Amino acid sequence: MGMFLVFASSCEKDDDNGPSSGNSTNGKTTAVFNPDVSYGTMTDQDGNVYKTVTIGTQTWMAENLRTTKYNDGTTIPNVIDDFEWVTFKTGAYCNYNNTTSTNTIATYGRLYNWYAVNTGKLAPAGWHVPTDAEWRELTDYLGGESVAGGKLKETGTTHWNTPNTGATNETGFTALPGGDRYGRGAVDGVGSLGYWWSATEGFAGNAWHRYMGYGNSNVGRNDSLKGLGFSVRCVRD
Repeated sequence: MGMFLVFASSCEKDDDNGPSSGNSTNGKTTAVFNPDVSYGTMTDQDGNVYKTVTIGTQTWMAENLRTTKYNDGTTIPNVIDDFEWVTFKTGAYCNYNNTTSTNTIATYGRLYNWYAVNTGKLAPAGWHVPTDAEWRELTDYLGGESVAGGKLKETGTTHWNTPNTGATNETGFTALPGGDRYGRGAVDGVGSLGYWWSATEGFAGNAWHRYMGYGNSNVGRNDSLKGLGFSVRCVRD
């Protein structure tokens, strides 16, 4: 495949205290971005600042969403209790393992159930949670699901478990293994897996998502229960 179109506007250099490396709670991401990619920035409704990257004709967030508010200013419930998370049928978020570490939140983002995605208000203004078709457009552009994961994953083993197979991050997407919050309300998978919602419903009341793992170069596709907690990347309108 030919050279990828990867660029963005409004580039800025991160420093230890600069807004592009942190968020409204002063956390600093430890993600390892591709130094050869030109990143842009965007800001969410909480004041968190994210890197962005253009891949093909799409512009994506290069970090996981971490807002605690919808784009109309309404607060998203932070559901800590495991049983409450399992039974919650409206939008909610949690921090992985209920961490209060601002650096961890800035690095991995927050986990959201699909009900939060389905409000249509989770993404910042001018952005949206990608549909299943938009995820497919991304993986098709990168040569298909069997190889796209390697081109999207952060390199090395700072965050991914060994061996982090095939990871080149040549796109600058910098996918991280943020784990998930699953059926019993427990959390799992940091270091091993990253899961990202789409905005598209699946079969039998489920919703489509994508996932990547440390042991292969794939981008997997599955539909899962809407009450699970997954990461979110947004794409520009």
